[in-house]
Amino acid sequence: MKNKRVIIIAAVCIVLIVGGFLIFTNRTQKNPEDVELTAVQQIITKDLAGNYPKTPREVLKTYNEIISCFYNEECTDEEIEKLADRVLLLLDEELLANNPKDEYLKKVKAEIADYKAKGKTIVSYNLSSSNDVEFRTVDERECAYVDCSYFIKDKKGYSKSYMTYVVRKDDKNEWKILVFYQSEGDTSDGE
Repeated sequence: MKNKRVIIIAAVCIVLIVGGFLIFTNRTQKNPEDVELTAVQQIITKDLAGNYPKTPREVLKTYNEIISCFYNEECTDEEIEKLADRVLLLLDEELLANNPKDEYLKKVKAEIADYKAKGKTIVSYNLSSSNDVEFRTVDERECAYVDCSYFIKDKKGYSKSYMTYVVRKDDKNEWKILVFYQSEGDTSDGE
């Protein structure tokens, strides 16, 4: 009889210990869907090749998400390189010819260091509305002109900068960034 009690008590203890362990581990394990990705990770994991942006505005929204990560986030060298690869996917063949990956990466790292040294961040950006995108045919290729304003914070305060982006359809009918330039209305300090 004593042996039966000991066996029953031991079995109950084992069940409680194993059950408690299983409950505890299930509570501490996160579901992969519950893991929140950083802004950098969201862009790096985005499949641009298989799900390329469909409109000029979507291309520039993706581009601006990337440059916001460059200047606003703490990125490792590996993350900077992966983000740069994403930018290169958005560039027109002519712009790519003038910006080989190694040179582009050096420029980006220098710009990031300059932004960090000056305490600059992109607070927000605003793309022109779909109705304000200007479409033109240039050299028998479809182009779109999209304006973007940037609200920038630095150690001195705030400024606003305006850029015009020209995007052009390539052979696969994808919009690619051909050129960009500072446009009218700039109120930054000119640095």
